Amino acid sequence: MRRFLSVCAAAVLSVAVFSGVAEAKKKSGGSPAAVRVWIDVSSQTMSVNVNGWHYATWRVSTARGGYYTPRGSYSAKRLARMHYSRKYDNSPMPHSVFFHGGYAIHGTNYVKNLGRPASHGCVRLAPGAAAQLFKLVRQHGLGRTRITITN
Repeated sequence: MRRFLSVCAAAVLSVAVFSGVAEAKKKSGGSPAAVRVWIDVSSQTMSVNVNGWHYATWRVSTARGGYYTPRGSYSAKRLARMHYSRKYDNSPMPHSVFFHGGYAIHGTNYVKNLGRPASHGCVRLAPGAAAQLFKLVRQHGLGRTRITITN
Protein backbone atom coordinates (compact mmCIF):
# COMPACT_ATOMS: atom_id res chain seq x y z
CA MET A 1 0.00 0.00 0.00
CA ARG A 2 2.84 2.41 0.85
CA ARG A 3 4.50 1.70 -2.46
CA PHE A 4 1.23 2.36 -4.31
CA LEU A 5 0.80 5.69 -2.48
CA SER A 6 4.41 6.64 -3.23
CA VAL A 7 3.92 5.92 -6.94
CA CYS A 8 0.68 7.94 -6.98
CA ALA A 9 2.33 10.87 -5.20
CA ALA A 10 5.24 10.80 -7.67
CA ALA A 11 2.82 10.78 -10.61
CA VAL A 12 0.86 13.75 -9.25
CA LEU A 13 4.08 15.67 -8.59
CA SER A 14 5.36 14.94 -12.12
CA VAL A 15 2.14 16.24 -13.68
CA ALA A 16 2.32 19.39 -11.55
CA VAL A 17 5.95 20.06 -12.49
CA PHE A 18 5.41 19.50 -16.22
CA SER A 19 2.26 21.65 -16.16
CA GLY A 20 4.25 24.46 -14.54
CA VAL A 21 7.00 24.19 -17.16
CA ALA A 22 4.44 24.19 -19.98
CA GLU A 23 2.73 27.25 -18.50
CA ALA A 24 6.08 29.05 -18.15
CA LYS A 25 6.92 28.25 -21.78
CA LYS A 26 3.52 29.53 -22.89
CA LYS A 27 3.94 32.82 -20.99
CA SER A 28 7.50 33.42 -22.16
CA GLY A 29 6.89 32.41 -25.76
CA GLY A 30 9.59 29.72 -25.60
CA SER A 31 11.84 28.10 -23.08
CA PRO A 32 11.36 29.32 -19.52
CA ALA A 33 14.23 31.23 -17.98
CA ALA A 34 16.55 28.83 -16.19
CA VAL A 35 18.49 31.65 -14.54
CA ARG A 36 16.46 34.46 -12.96
CA VAL A 37 18.27 37.49 -11.61
CA TRP A 38 16.43 40.10 -9.54
CA ILE A 39 18.24 43.31 -8.66
CA ASP A 40 16.62 45.57 -6.07
CA VAL A 41 18.18 49.02 -6.37
CA SER A 42 16.66 50.26 -3.11
CA SER A 43 18.28 47.48 -1.05
CA GLN A 44 21.36 47.12 -3.30
CA THR A 45 20.91 43.36 -3.47
CA MET A 46 20.72 40.69 -6.15
CA SER A 47 18.85 37.41 -5.80
CA VAL A 48 19.51 34.56 -8.19
CA ASN A 49 17.28 31.56 -8.83
CA VAL A 50 18.25 28.60 -10.99
CA ASN A 51 15.49 26.36 -12.33
CA GLY A 52 13.11 27.77 -9.73
CA TRP A 53 15.44 27.21 -6.76
CA HIS A 54 17.10 29.98 -4.77
CA TYR A 55 20.80 29.98 -5.59
CA ALA A 56 22.24 33.08 -3.90
CA THR A 57 21.68 36.60 -2.64
CA TRP A 58 24.53 39.06 -3.01
CA ARG A 59 25.19 42.71 -2.25
CA VAL A 60 25.64 44.89 -5.33
CA SER A 61 26.45 48.46 -6.25
CA THR A 62 24.28 50.21 -8.81
CA ALA A 63 24.50 53.78 -10.14
CA ARG A 64 25.64 56.52 -7.81
CA GLY A 65 24.30 60.08 -7.93
CA GLY A 66 24.40 61.59 -11.41
CA TYR A 67 24.26 58.19 -13.12
CA TYR A 68 21.48 55.71 -13.86
CA THR A 69 20.97 51.96 -13.76
CA PRO A 70 18.16 51.05 -16.19
CA ARG A 71 15.02 49.49 -14.70
CA GLY A 72 13.08 46.75 -16.44
CA SER A 73 13.33 43.14 -17.47
CA TYR A 74 16.02 42.03 -19.91
CA SER A 75 17.49 38.90 -21.39
CA ALA A 76 21.24 38.48 -21.21
CA LYS A 77 22.73 39.67 -24.51
CA ARG A 78 26.40 38.78 -24.36
CA LEU A 79 29.16 37.50 -22.12
CA ALA A 80 32.74 38.75 -21.78
CA ARG A 81 35.17 37.02 -19.45
CA MET A 82 37.20 40.26 -19.28
CA HIS A 83 35.87 43.48 -20.77
CA TYR A 84 37.51 46.89 -20.52
CA SER A 85 35.24 49.93 -20.53
CA ARG A 86 35.84 52.21 -23.51
CA LYS A 87 33.77 54.90 -21.81
CA TYR A 88 35.44 54.91 -18.37
CA ASP A 89 39.25 54.83 -18.78
CA ASN A 90 39.55 51.16 -19.71
CA SER A 91 38.19 50.14 -16.31
CA PRO A 92 38.23 46.34 -15.98
CA MET A 93 34.84 44.63 -15.98
CA PRO A 94 35.56 40.96 -15.21
CA HIS A 95 32.89 38.33 -15.84
CA SER A 96 30.53 40.73 -17.62
CA VAL A 97 26.95 39.76 -18.41
CA PHE A 98 25.66 42.47 -20.76
CA PHE A 99 21.90 43.02 -20.68
CA HIS A 100 21.09 46.45 -22.18
CA GLY A 101 23.50 48.18 -24.56
CA GLY A 102 26.69 48.87 -22.62
CA TYR A 103 25.11 48.04 -19.25
CA ALA A 104 26.37 44.88 -17.60
CA ILE A 105 26.53 42.94 -14.38
CA HIS A 106 30.25 42.49 -13.64
CA GLY A 107 32.83 41.95 -10.97
CA THR A 108 34.57 44.77 -9.10
CA ASN A 109 37.57 45.14 -6.86
CA TYR A 110 35.77 47.89 -4.94
CA VAL A 111 34.07 45.37 -2.67
CA LYS A 112 33.97 47.81 0.25
CA ASN A 113 31.38 49.82 -1.74
CA LEU A 114 29.04 46.87 -2.28
CA GLY A 115 25.68 47.46 -0.64
CA ARG A 116 25.53 51.11 -1.66
CA PRO A 117 25.30 53.01 -4.98
CA ALA A 118 28.79 53.47 -6.44
CA SER A 119 28.83 52.66 -10.17
CA HIS A 120 28.42 54.57 -13.42
CA GLY A 121 25.27 52.52 -14.10
CA CYS A 122 26.40 48.92 -14.32
CA VAL A 123 25.64 46.43 -11.56
CA ARG A 124 28.80 45.57 -9.63
CA LEU A 125 29.34 42.30 -7.77
CA ALA A 126 32.14 40.80 -5.71
CA PRO A 127 34.59 38.98 -8.02
CA GLY A 128 33.62 35.48 -6.83
CA ALA A 129 29.90 36.19 -7.17
CA ALA A 130 30.41 37.63 -10.67
CA ALA A 131 32.33 34.50 -11.68
CA GLN A 132 29.52 32.28 -10.36
CA LEU A 133 26.84 34.25 -12.21
CA PHE A 134 28.92 34.27 -15.41
CA LYS A 135 29.29 30.48 -15.20
CA LEU A 136 25.54 29.98 -14.62
CA VAL A 137 24.60 32.16 -17.60
CA ARG A 138 27.16 30.44 -19.85
CA GLN A 139 25.95 27.01 -18.70
CA HIS A 140 22.22 27.70 -19.15
CA GLY A 141 22.44 30.10 -22.09
CA LEU A 142 21.84 33.78 -22.78
CA GLY A 143 18.30 33.14 -24.00
CA ARG A 144 17.38 31.29 -20.81
CA THR A 145 18.57 34.06 -18.50
CA ARG A 146 16.25 36.85 -17.32
CA ILE A 147 17.49 39.94 -15.49
CA THR A 148 14.93 42.15 -13.73
CA ILE A 149 15.90 45.45 -12.13
CA THR A 150 13.46 47.26 -9.85
CA ASN A 151 13.54 50.02 -7.27
